[in-house]
Amino acid sequence: MAEIIDLVERVFKEKAAGRVEMPPKPGIHPLPDSFIHAMPAYIPALGAAALKWVSGYPQNPSRGLPYIAGLLLLNDPETGIPLAVMDATWITAMRTGAASAVAAKRLAKPEPSVLAILGCGVQGRSHAEAMTAAFPSINRVRAYDILPESLGRYISEMSKRFPNLKFERCSSPREAVENADIIVTAGPIKKIPEPGIERGWVKPGAFACPVDFDTYWHRDALREFNKIVTDDIPQFRYYQQVGYFADFPDIYADLSDVVNESRPGRTSAAERIMSVHLGLAAEDAAVARRLFEIAVDRKVGQWLER
Repeated sequence: MAEIIDLVERVFKEKAAGRVEMPPKPGIHPLPDSFIHAMPAYIPALGAAALKWVSGYPQNPSRGLPYIAGLLLLNDPETGIPLAVMDATWITAMRTGAASAVAAKRLAKPEPSVLAILGCGVQGRSHAEAMTAAFPSINRVRAYDILPESLGRYISEMSKRFPNLKFERCSSPREAVENADIIVTAGPIKKIPEPGIERGWVKPGAFACPVDFDTYWHRDALREFNKIVTDDIPQFRYYQQVGYFADFPDIYADLSDVVNESRPGRTSAAERIMSVHLGLAAEDAAVARRLFEIAVDRKVGQWLER
């Protein structure tokens, strides 16, 4: 995870410098709140050219299937020839957690100790890993999920994976959020939010990172934030045009501009700051290229004849 955080941080620096080609992701939506998106990107500095074809179906867990699934096609930027086809589920989970950690390093208060995770699925796991990798000061994780069985599995599994952390079972969003230094909401993405976090719950100085768009957040709670950043402003505006993020507060900056320090990040201890992450194809391409290099070096994978 530490290596992926460094890699994603480099992606944001390249993006800020205008050295990333990443068109808006087109998609189809066969069922309500579902999506299947095409996500292409090219990062010359990393030799990474890739396309991710990824789906998100909130109904899938009830069928015993993952909410997020996808494939990634990596190409040789010199010839256009496909180099590899790989599963994108793990890449998506890890790069998303890493992007949130990159944001938190600039927008959270120094040495946070309490992390709140709302939504105990794949992203809830990768974000706990990423945030604790970025902040060794974190010693408590307060977890909540609308499904008690998912919460129970999360507490059991993560306590074993990270024995130095105290994982606390919370019975409500408020219990998880109050007094947390970093808040990650990782429920399913829905066009019509089902908010659970209300005004007055987020303490001054806290950092929040929704990876489920605005699903968890009441509008009055959002308006308490002093700064709201997003990982890609053009993509954010596109989603607003198609019905997401209705009546949302103004965006302060693109995360890439905070990473390259052309826009200030945290400027006071009391600021409440949020970074809304939509997911960038460039992050996928960068991680996929590194995985390909490791796989070739270790002779991992199935080689196909042309």
